[in-house]
Amino acid sequence: MTEPLLSTADERINPPFTGSERAQLEAWLEVHRATLLFKCGGLNSNQLKLRSVPPSALSLLGLVRHMAEVERNWFRRVLGGQDAPSLYCTEEHPDGDFDLVENASAVDDLVTYRAEVDEARTLASRSSDLGGVGAGKRRGQDVSLRWIYIHMIEEYARHNGHADLLRECVDGTVGE
Repeated sequence: MTEPLLSTADERINPPFTGSERAQLEAWLEVHRATLLFKCGGLNSNQLKLRSVPPSALSLLGLVRHMAEVERNWFRRVLGGQDAPSLYCTEEHPDGDFDLVENASAVDDLVTYRAEVDEARTLASRSSDLGGVGAGKRRGQDVSLRWIYIHMIEEYARHNGHADLLRECVDGTVGE
């Protein structure tokens, strides 16, 4: 059996009960980012790739890859206006983030995920106003940083629920 790729340490920090709207949104997004990695903690590459709820294509590594794509889309493309190609998805494989994990490098994908999160933080930090709109558009419409933060929290919350179930199927681990 190969070594686990991530620590089992829970590095989540509870969001503050008071503070500015931005501080609250950023704290909740960070909790969800850390939760995804926590759900992957202590597992090796094969376990991260396991599709433990057939016939679904979901795996923990697929969720990491998907969230790297989501971070890239909303922060690089929409907020930053960058021409950032997809990481795993193509016209031939529109769900490549989920579907193409068998031959993927879990180590590389975790590095990519962390790099996308770091870039997202950098791009968001350059915007002083939650109501300010990104340089890119979504379906031809302007999108505010506030909307991006709220959407990202929603996206992570949904997929972290999937991660709970996937992790329980992999090794029986349950918890928040």
